[in-house]
Parts: sequence; structure tokens; C-alpha cells
Amino acid sequence: MSKQTAKQPIPKFKTEAQERTYWESDPNGHDSTVHVDWSKAQKVKLPNLRPNTKTISLRLPQHLLDSIKVAANARDVPYQSLIKVWLQEKLHSH
Repeated sequence: MSKQTAKQPIPKFKTEAQERTYWESDPNGHDSTVHVDWSKAQKVKLPNLRPNTKTISLRLPQHLLDSIKVAANARDVPYQSLIKVWLQEKLHSH
């Protein structure tokens, strides 16, 4: 029968930099299993997080871009946001 070892509390940090230094200070990085029993971890959803975005360059005919800008203006939204909504809608419809 294996003996469970007591988990050490995670140190209190005053800044994110101090925390980063702590976790990076060991040559192999501090092992979080000393502090946390990962076998009891549960998945969580964080619905308010914004997804990472990637800047792309997209060449459109001027008349098409003008039409998109008119449509966005009519909806009182930025044209780039409207393009993203349209792309998302199209992706989900297929």
C-alpha cells in the first residue's frame, strides 16, 4: 500500500514575476505535483476568455471591400468584425 505524502502549500507571491521566478528557478522547473494532487483535477470551462487571434493579410477586390464596409456601417459594427461573423456563420452552416 503506497503512503500518501502531504501536499505542500503553494507559496504566496506578491507579483507574477515572483511566481514565474519560483516555477522556473529549479533547473527542471518546480514539480507542481509537490503542491497539487492532479488526480483530483477537474476540467473547467472559461466561457469569458477571448480566443487567441492571428493577424492575416487578405486581398479583396476594392468593390467587394466597399460593399462589406457599407453592410458593416448599416449594422453599426466594424467591417472586420462583420467579416469574422460571416466567416463563422458560413463555417457552421457546412
